[in-house]
Amino acid sequence: MCLLLGASGVGKSLLVKRLQTLSSQDGKGDLGDPPPTRPTVGTNLTDIMAHRKITIRELGGCMGPIWSSYYGNCSSLLFMIDASNPTQLSASCMQLLGLLSAEPLAEASVLILFNKTDLPCYMTIEEMKSLIRLPDIIACAKQNITMAEISARTGTGLAGVLHWLQHTHRTGR
Repeated sequence: MCLLLGASGVGKSLLVKRLQTLSSQDGKGDLGDPPPTRPTVGTNLTDIMAHRKITIRELGGCMGPIWSSYYGNCSSLLFMIDASNPTQLSASCMQLLGLLSAEPLAEASVLILFNKTDLPCYMTIEEMKSLIRLPDIIACAKQNITMAEISARTGTGLAGVLHWLQHTHRTGR
């Protein structure tokens, strides 16, 4: 099971829809126009076929206080940050610190996704890493952490996310 977490409005629902489309095309082809999405209230389960079935559990950002109820059976974590919203960055950092310190997630592989890089006002990954002291966070974390800049809207970087999921879930953990 892969958990998909992040603040409200960062693009989690669109990411899942895009990954589902991409996986059905074997990682190739045009994704087309972005499908419509609505804010997730509760949880969504989506199966992605990436050489094997990977179930992604997306939890709505408003469910942050009870995310820990869903940590069991989690072998990987996708954590999304809105790269175009600097006012949300500190809250996302606090959420990430909470996730990385949770004992049930100590063995989970983590992919931090900096989304919305297609917007003109986005911060670079280097700016965000510096602002939230990400190198220090990674140095203290128990988890294997990877980072990626993506645009769920345009599809930029999503093949890399799919590859990470395939690699992380290759052994059926």
